[in-house]
Amino acid sequence: MRKQIVAGNWKMNMTLGAGNDLVNELLSEMPTLNEHKIVVIAPTHVLLTQTASQLESTTFVQLGAQNCHTEANGAYTGEVSAGILKSAGVQYVILGHSERRQYFNETNEQLAIKVDQVLNNGMEVIYCCGEPLEIRDAGTENSYVEAQIKAGLFHLNRERLKNVTIAYEPIWAIGTGRTASSEQAQAMHKHIRNVIAQQFDEDAASNISILYGGSCKPSNAAELFACEDVDGGLIGGAALKADEFLAIIQAMVKS
Repeated sequence: MRKQIVAGNWKMNMTLGAGNDLVNELLSEMPTLNEHKIVVIAPTHVLLTQTASQLESTTFVQLGAQNCHTEANGAYTGEVSAGILKSAGVQYVILGHSERRQYFNETNEQLAIKVDQVLNNGMEVIYCCGEPLEIRDAGTENSYVEAQIKAGLFHLNRERLKNVTIAYEPIWAIGTGRTASSEQAQAMHKHIRNVIAQQFDEDAASNISILYGGSCKPSNAAELFACEDVDGGLIGGAALKADEFLAIIQAMVKS
């Protein structure tokens, strides 16, 4: 039975005080979770140790980070290694987010190295993939996303793949005024699962969790999570508001 996961990506938001208050509010209202229904909170690097302390008494609300460097250590001012994240209590690391790819020119080849760094340090990967508007309009989204997955993950063996979650972000449906339907989300999630099956096997494909990351919110979470191949969400803006994030978590719990 594969995990269902709702992961909150705070991006470059929340001060120490605001982050502290948000986590406390979330924990006070958190529904019952288990090993198959997980919540991940991914604050900025500065807030990691504070959030780790707040989550110490919880088992199924876990700490995530938004990125790591390709190198284990060295003279890389301003960067954070996977080993440092591990020492701060991080359990999941988001890699390849569309904003990292766009604004910081991260390549699939760099991300493959980062995947290895995270796995080598005993943490789990949330690997992001997804197509921009021009690719969707050209009808080549399947091959585009497939190429991202192949370049970033296909160097892994089946055992290491068990510690990877995939997050599909339809970039064309974020801030463009266009909305991805549940049918479109399901179609891509099914395609991703088929890509994994072709490289590994059906068992690996059926057990990997695939999250939806395209403007998931309380109003559409239940419909999205009801899709056969959608195992939760990678949440952006709604993760910064306790009531909205909790509503999405509730939708995951009930799905």
